[in-house]
Amino acid sequence: MEAPHSPAPEGATATARLTLHAPEQTQELGRTLAKLLRPGDLVMLTGELGAGKTTLTRGLGEGLGVRGAVTSPTFVIARVHPSLVGGPALVHVDAYRLGGGLDEMEDLDLDVSLPESVVVVEWGEGKVEDLTEDRLHVVIHRVVGSTDDERRVVTLTGYGTRWAGVDLALG
Repeated sequence: MEAPHSPAPEGATATARLTLHAPEQTQELGRTLAKLLRPGDLVMLTGELGAGKTTLTRGLGEGLGVRGAVTSPTFVIARVHPSLVGGPALVHVDAYRLGGGLDEMEDLDLDVSLPESVVVVEWGEGKVEDLTEDRLHVVIHRVVGSTDDERRVVTLTGYGTRWAGVDLALG
């Protein structure tokens, strides 16, 4: 994993940019990030189809030691994976089909799960930011078009006091 420099977005308290070269590295990034996560954390994942959002979440689940295979929750909207090791549960949400912002997200009772779980929301940008001031936003960019290039550029941005001073470069 390479970590090129990138300027911090407005309101960010921590930021890092990583280049990954294979899906296995995306999953490993999830396992590594899991070590930083604690109950109450909200992780927003942004990236086009096939960017690796679910692969990253699978790594988070492995790192958190949760039960069940982490797969895309597209058709069920949200899945809860209880901890097998006494840690926080992983709540995995796919907000792609949710259009109404906070109103629809609140119907999922994420605000109830948030204090005792790690909540990961795919496609959550513009929909879940108001759930908490403290959040980690992970943006995954991949090479698009007809190519065998597996490279991903991942930008990690922490917002709020929870992420102030956290080294997201993971290096």
